[in-house]
Amino acid sequence: MTLYEYGELHQSRLIRLCGLNNVKHKGILDDLVKKEFLSRREESQGNKTAIKYKISEKGMSILDVILEPYEKLFPRNEKND
Repeated sequence: MTLYEYGELHQSRLIRLCGLNNVKHKGILDDLVKKEFLSRREESQGNKTAIKYKISEKGMSILDVILEPYEKLFPRNEKND
């Protein structure tokens, strides 16, 4: 969901926005990449390598199947009066 909303994110920011712990939960990202729901890209930044994640087409299609019915029931832009 976070990548769906933000697009491509650095690993540390993605982990932080999701409220996860990098050490404990990096395996979740690795698993999502392995299952091709996310794409992973390494970017050289001087002597360091930054990892960026982006939702894949397969991931988008799964989200569409899940989110579309959910959004119809609970639209985010609907005001709660």
